[in-house]
Amino acid sequence: MSEVLSGQGLSLGYQDKNVIQHIDVSFLKGKTSIIIGPNGCGKSTLLKGLGRMLSLRHGQVFLFSKALSELSTKEIAQRMAFLPQGMETPSDTTVREIVELGRYPHQGVFRRVSLEDEQIIDDVLMQTELTSVAHRQVDSLSGGQKQRVWIAMALAQKTPIILLDEPTTYLDMGHQLDILTLLASLQQQLSLTVVMVLHDINLASRFADVMLAIKDGQLIQQGTVSEIMQPSILKELFGIDACIVEDPINGRPICIHYD
Repeated sequence: MSEVLSGQGLSLGYQDKNVIQHIDVSFLKGKTSIIIGPNGCGKSTLLKGLGRMLSLRHGQVFLFSKALSELSTKEIAQRMAFLPQGMETPSDTTVREIVELGRYPHQGVFRRVSLEDEQIIDDVLMQTELTSVAHRQVDSLSGGQKQRVWIAMALAQKTPIILLDEPTTYLDMGHQLDILTLLASLQQQLSLTVVMVLHDINLASRFADVMLAIKDGQLIQQGTVSEIMQPSILKELFGIDACIVEDPINGRPICIHYD
């Protein structure tokens, strides 16, 4: 299976502080990779570096074997969508207008919306079950619906790769499951490569193909769900003694207790 996104020797930080230190990571086509780790370990910083939202201090990111530094912002946006944490909605903006923003990387200098753009927007609204609210103000929607709008905007970019920074933040359990189930369904339908940061290790275990464990700016391990959801790995990451069992419904490892 081909590698579509990778980072070699990545170091990232803010001002005089290094947060990510000499990390090597790779992401395979059509897989969902989920980054886990304690608060402040560098999960979001790594994702920003991969999406060129934060300048690298060292190393290189490769997108379809091309160095990110050699690609224009438009070229990157045509290949990779990035959804940061806590997106703020412009006031008096409809769902359709937000989704339309995803077409910008494919439009010319005058930003005209083509018939093809309109069709893609219609398709994305249908895929994310937002057609019935397309002309409503985004501010009037629930938190779960708003997150669907941002996902729809990313899908409208028509990129094979989507990066998401904690897409379930501020959502209750039901809406968290709803959003992650939607992403899993879209990933399967569209053969997307998805890379996301999650806090909940059981949700990560349920929805990931690959997991990355990060602590103190270092990659502890990248591997399958079964390889990462081990008591020894969780002890190193979070300092906990975890009891891991097999979920009787889906067969995935879950943490049922920890001290």
